Amino acid sequence: MNAIAEQALISKIKTLSPQQVVEVEDFVEFLAAKAARRAALDRLLAIAPALEAAGVEPMSEEEIASEVKAARAERRARAQEQAKSSGADRS
Repeated sequence: MNAIAEQALISKIKTLSPQQVVEVEDFVEFLAAKAARRAALDRLLAIAPALEAAGVEPMSEEEIASEVKAARAERRARAQEQAKSSGADRS
């Protein structure tokens, strides 16, 4: 982003209410997460030919769903633990 565009965006943000700023932050986080997911997919697709050449069996949809479910549960557990730690720090 060039400096002019950055300053224009900052000026617009300064006119928003605190709640609107929270919404902007949420949207920016959403965009960053979306970009991260896309980058992860791109990395996965980049290694797919090598996996196939190595004879690695593709995962079934059920296996993929199970892996995703486990990763999400782990992420939620970490987030809950961090929230507990943050709450303890404020006491």
